[in-house]
Amino acid sequence: MADTLTGSTVPRRQLGRYLRELRTEAGLTIKDAARGLEWSETKIWRIESGQTSLRSFDVEVMCRVYGAKADITQVLMGLASQTKARGWWQAYGDAVPDWFDMYVGLEGAANRLSLYGQEVVPGLFQTERYAAVVITANHPDETAEETGKRVSLRIARQAVIRREIDRPELQVALSESVLRRPVGGPAVMRAQLGRIMEAASLANIVFQVIPFEVGAHPGLGSNFVILEINESALNGVVYVEGTMGNIYLETHAELERHKLIFSGLESIALDPEGSVAMVTRIAASYEDS
Repeated sequence: MADTLTGSTVPRRQLGRYLRELRTEAGLTIKDAARGLEWSETKIWRIESGQTSLRSFDVEVMCRVYGAKADITQVLMGLASQTKARGWWQAYGDAVPDWFDMYVGLEGAANRLSLYGQEVVPGLFQTERYAAVVITANHPDETAEETGKRVSLRIARQAVIRREIDRPELQVALSESVLRRPVGGPAVMRAQLGRIMEAASLANIVFQVIPFEVGAHPGLGSNFVILEINESALNGVVYVEGTMGNIYLETHAELERHKLIFSGLESIALDPEGSVAMVTRIAASYEDS
C-alpha cells in the first residue's frame, strides 16, 4: 500500500536520500554498510527508501561509518527527530509482531511479488472467513478481538493488489493441496476459490496450480515470497515461512536460488487457463458437499 504523505513521511524520505548519498560518496555498497554497521541489508534499504524512522543515535553511527563531516552529522541528527512516523499497519497494534512489520513495509514497496503456497492460500488472496479460520488455528489462545484485528490487517493488506499507482505484478503458484484442504467447510471454500478466480482475472496477476500428479518438487515443505523492488540497490528479499519459524533471506545467492526454484515451479504447474479450470472444478465439488 502506498505510504500516506504525513508531516513525518517527507523528513524520512529526505533523510534516507541524504544517507544514501553519503554512503555512495564513501564508496560503500549496501552490503558494505550493513557489515560495518552490523545491521541487515534490508534495514539499510528501508532507511534509504524512507520506509522507517530513525533515532538520532543511529544517524550518528551511520555518519561515522560513512565519514561524514561533523556539521552534516548534526543536521541529519536533527532531521531524524522528525521521522517518527507510523506505518498504516501499526494501527493494528499487537496484530503486527516485530518480525512481520518489516514484511508489510516491503510488500507495499515491491513492484513484483512471486508467491508460492504449499499449505494455505496466501494472505493477499484470503477471504475474511477463510482468514479467520486460519488465524484461529494458528493462534488458538487469542481472544475473538485479537483474532479480529489480525483478520482486519490481512484484508487491509490486499489493497496493494488493486491500487491505482505502482500496482505490483504478482506471480502466484499454489499446490493443489491448498485448493482441496477444506478450511472452514464447503461454504467457506466455495467463496475462497471464487476469490482466487476473481484475482486470477486481474491483468497484474498470473496464477498457476501445481497438480498432485507432478509428485515431489523443490517447493515441498515451505511457503515463500520473493519481493523485488525497482530502483533499489537491494535486489530483493525472500520471506520464508516454515514450521521452524519465519526468516528473511537477503543475499544475492539466496535470492537467485529461490528465483530458480520458483521458475521450476512455474514450469511444472498448469498454465493459467488450466489452473483456473482446475479451481473451477474443485469449487464445484464443494457445491456437492
